[in-house]
Amino acid sequence: MLTHFLYGRTSTIVQMSMISVPGGRVTLSDRRTQSSWTLDLAPFRLASVPVTQGGYAEVLGEWPSASRRDRCPVDGVSWSDAISYCNARSLREGLTPAYSGDDEVTWDAEADGYRLPTEAEWEFACRAGTSGPRYGPLDEIAWYRGNSGERSHDVGEKQANAWGFHDMLGNVWNWCWDLYDSDVYGSYRVLRGGGWFDEPWSCRAGVRRRSHPTFRVDDVGFRVARTGP
Repeated sequence: MLTHFLYGRTSTIVQMSMISVPGGRVTLSDRRTQSSWTLDLAPFRLASVPVTQGGYAEVLGEWPSASRRDRCPVDGVSWSDAISYCNARSLREGLTPAYSGDDEVTWDAEADGYRLPTEAEWEFACRAGTSGPRYGPLDEIAWYRGNSGERSHDVGEKQANAWGFHDMLGNVWNWCWDLYDSDVYGSYRVLRGGGWFDEPWSCRAGVRRRSHPTFRVDDVGFRVARTGP
C-alpha cells in the first residue's frame, strides 16, 4: 500500500510515496571488523525516494544544497539536520515527533511521526528480497561516478527495486539512525547507499560508512521512515 504526500513549490510538484515494508530478517556485515549480525524487523514504512530540496525547503524553509533544484535530493545536511526535519514534518502533519533532546537525541519507538530508518531497515528495503551486492545493473539503478557527470540528479529517474524504492544506491548517501561503533567512533552515525561521486564498490547494499552527526557534504542526504505497517 502506498501513502502519497505532495509538496508544491511554484511550478514544481515533488511526489514522495511512503511504501509499507513487511517485517522480516536481515543480516548485516562490517568489512572493517569482519563481523556479521542478524536482526528481526517489525513492519515499517519508508520513503520511495530521498527527501528532495523542494521538500526540505517546504518543511524547514531552508535550501542547504549548493544549487537549487527542487527535484534533486537535498544534500549538505547533517544527521542532526535530518532529525530536525523529521520532527518538524511530524508536527506539520499532526503526528507525534519521534525524537527529543538536543545534545543527546533519544528516539520514541512508539511515536507515529517521521524518523530516520535504522540501517537494518535501510538494507532490508534496499535488497527487496535479493541477496547480491545490488538489486540490478548499476548503470540502470544508480547515479555514481561513472554516469553522474559528478553531480546529483532528480530523484526517481533510475530504475526502482522490486519493492518500488528508487535511489537506494547512488545519487546521495542516506543517513541512518544508528551509531556506527560507539566504542571506537563515539557519536558517529551510519551512512548507507553510496553517492554520485562514488566508485562502483561503494554503491552496494552491504557497504557501511560513518560520519559525525554534524558532518555536511554535497553527496549526503536522507530519506524518512515511519513505524508501523
